[in-house]
Amino acid sequence: MSDLFDEYPMFIFGLEALVALGLLIFIVVWTASGKKKNPNRARRPNDVAKRR
Repeated sequence: MSDLFDEYPMFIFGLEALVALGLLIFIVVWTASGKKKNPNRARRPNDVAKRR
C-alpha cells in the first residue's frame, strides 16, 4: 500500500475527496428524508389557528 502512495502521491487526496462527497450526499439524503416523515409539523401556525 505504501508503494501505491509513493507512485501516485495525489491518490490520497482523490480518495479523501470521494469520501467527503459520499458523506455529503449521505447527510443531504438523510436530512431530506426526515422532512417527509412528519408532514403535520410543516404546517404554518395560521393554518392551525383557523382549524380551531
